[in-house]
Amino acid sequence: MLIAKGIHKSYGSLSVLKGVSLEISTSEVISIVGSSGAGKSTLLHILGTLDRPDSGELEMDGKNLLSMKGDQLADFRNQKIGFVFQFHNLLPEFTAKENIMIPGLIRGESETSLQHRAGELAEILGMSSRLDHKPSELSGGEQQRIAVARALINRPSVVFADEPSGNLDTENAKSLHRLFFQLKDELKQTFVIVTHNEDLANLADRKVVMKDGVII
Repeated sequence: MLIAKGIHKSYGSLSVLKGVSLEISTSEVISIVGSSGAGKSTLLHILGTLDRPDSGELEMDGKNLLSMKGDQLADFRNQKIGFVFQFHNLLPEFTAKENIMIPGLIRGESETSLQHRAGELAEILGMSSRLDHKPSELSGGEQQRIAVARALINRPSVVFADEPSGNLDTENAKSLHRLFFQLKDELKQTFVIVTHNEDLANLADRKVVMKDGVII
């Protein structure tokens, strides 16, 4: 589903990725671990098309992502890729439901179908009773669940998560981790998760360890 080959990335004289290759299959949860500076987040951003490598190959669903630019790449990212970050990045002026729907509205989906989809996701995530609340009225764990629903609204091929439980207490972190595997089972969803949380890393179908810009 997603194939990266020989990914190199430098920032000035600092070589961050040194020929990383990785294949990701549908309905797979992969954790990426390593010490700070190992290149985990840089790799995640390149796999998610938020950054471009200096060299290498990147293919998803049979399409060459590195040949895409501008609106074409933005449209592909919106349709095929979801993101969950350490900080939920919900828009404070909108309700939980409206935040979930935003990527679908950008895609041009009808508001009616998006409301239905948001309701379905909220039920799976245990957030049905919180959809009309603003982010400031939600707990940290609830906000992160809304961020997960937002990432899923367009039925992406893969969701990239960068330290998704890093800002949560232990109980909410465990709950979020269980949710990822529930979504894998129920929706056949693929997740690629950068994490320092060893419990989450070890639960994954596959743990990728990085050191000094390479996979070891």
